[in-house]
Parts: sequence; structure tokens; C-alpha cells
Amino acid sequence: MDPGIAEEIISPDAQHSPGTTPPPFISFVTFNRMGLTIQNINNILNSDENFEMHIIDCNSKDDTWEYIKGLQDERIKSKTRFCVNRGPIYVLNYNLKKRKPNQYFFTIDSDVFIRTKDWLSKYIAVFEAFPEVGLLGVMRDNPYPRYLPPVIPRVKGDLSYLQLKNAAVDVIMDFIPGSLQGLRPELFEQIGYWSEECGYGDAELSPRITHYTSYKVGFMTNVEIDMTQSIGCDQCAALNSCSLNKSVKTCFMLAKQTNRNESFAKYAKWKYLELFNELAEGKRTAYCASLLDPASREGHVYHETWALENFEYYLRRSN
Repeated sequence: MDPGIAEEIISPDAQHSPGTTPPPFISFVTFNRMGLTIQNINNILNSDENFEMHIIDCNSKDDTWEYIKGLQDERIKSKTRFCVNRGPIYVLNYNLKKRKPNQYFFTIDSDVFIRTKDWLSKYIAVFEAFPEVGLLGVMRDNPYPRYLPPVIPRVKGDLSYLQLKNAAVDVIMDFIPGSLQGLRPELFEQIGYWSEECGYGDAELSPRITHYTSYKVGFMTNVEIDMTQSIGCDQCAALNSCSLNKSVKTCFMLAKQTNRNESFAKYAKWKYLELFNELAEGKRTAYCASLLDPASREGHVYHETWALENFEYYLRRSN
């Protein structure tokens, strides 16, 4: 499938020597909201931690891509701009396909401001202390209400996490939110990709891992975030470079106008439920393939029509 790339900038040192352990992979996807993108991506880059960041701009209509192109940091390994928006799962899997086999994978939403210093090291420490956990995340925070589903505390010395107890299918918020997620390398051998067939993202990933792999999922207890959804133009770092007519439409208005995640969830719910019916009946494994990776579909169930319909939903409504 043509990924629809308008422009891609790849760092010349993006490849590692065989046998070496690469630093964690950070997937950062933007879609309008340049003001938040500048604030939150610079907060990540203003750390001494080592990682490889891969940034995708999903056809933003503001000046986000121009800003991203100008970022200079040796830890940024690729910058990609898509011609069209096919939804969050498509771009997430595009970045995931770049991951090296022994590389931790982190996905960070562009509206997440990470308050905790050395957050990446804290994640890795928990992964290393608890080999049973495959996915770790954090609770959503301001301006969202802090909500914690049923969990089981797991403690080893001064390290801990909260293991998701039920991860029930079709239960509101009984999953690890996708705002800031880390996944251990070995997990991908069992799960493949985020499901393009149902497109439910974090809501499908937690129960798929919990009930159909050898791993568990849980919440970090020592990483704090803020999810403020907008900032005033007078407080924006891009105030003097933004080309939008802000009296007509701001970057946040653009983002709200083109966000179709809520309506998509209603549209594709039957696919989400059918995916787990197939898993429960043994018709498929936890491994979900991707259109972006032809080899992944060999020997695995993949409802291509479902996936294409999901991408088309965003193509028609979110560009």
C-alpha cells in the first residue's frame, strides 16, 4: 500500500551496528495543535536521556511540519510528513515497522507533557525488574479526571507497578491509555502490530495482551503527565511564526474540527467485538498483521477489507 509520504527526512546515523543494543524508540505523531507540539516535544528533547525519536506529521494544516523540519537533535532519527491522514493506527504502525528487533518502543501523544524527569529510565527499570509485564502506561491526567480501573500492586524492593486486573473487553477505561506507553521488545513477537482491522488502539491492545499472550500490562506509579488540551495564542512559542489567521481559526480549532476518533469508535465497534470473538474461539492468535508489512500477513488472519474501510473513514473525514 502506498503510505502517502509527502516528505521524509532520515538521519544518516539512523542505523545501528549488528549486535549492539539500540536506545529506546520514541514514536511521536503530530496532527495540528502546533502550540502543544512545540511545548511537549521540546520537553522530551530537553533531557539527557538517550533514545531514538521518529516524528510523523499526519497532514497538519497549520505550521507544524515547518517547525518539525527545523528541529535539530541527534536523537531525532526520522521526520516524516504524510499527504493524508489515515487515522492514528496507520501512522503508529508505520513507525513500529522501523523498530529494531531488540528495541523498546514508546509512543507519546502530542498532547502529553511529561512532568517526571528521567521518566524513560524509570520505565526501563520497571521492565527489567518485572519480566512478566509487556506494556506499561500512565493514567490520563489534567484536564481529564484521574481514573484507575481494578489493579493488583506488584512490588520488588523500591520498584513497583500496578498490574491491570481484568482488562475486560468492552468495559469503559479498563485498559492502559495510549497517552504514554512503553512496550518491551519481546512482546512484539506475540502481538505483531496494533490492530488495523478494528482500529481501536489502546482499548484493544490491553485485553489482547492480557488474555492472549504470556505478558501482563500495567500502570507506572512514579511518572506524572499533564494533558492540557490547548494554550492561548499569547502563550504559544510559535506566536511570531504562525501563519494562521487566528481570528478565524487557531491550530486547536483545526485539530478539534478534524478529530474523528470518537465517531470512529462507534463506527468500528462491531469489528472490535468480532476481533475478540475470533480470539476467544481460537480462530486467530494475538498476532495482528499490518498492510505496511506484507511479511507479517503470511500465516496470520488479516481482514484487509476491514482495515481499508477504517483507513478510508479517516481519509474522507479527517483531511
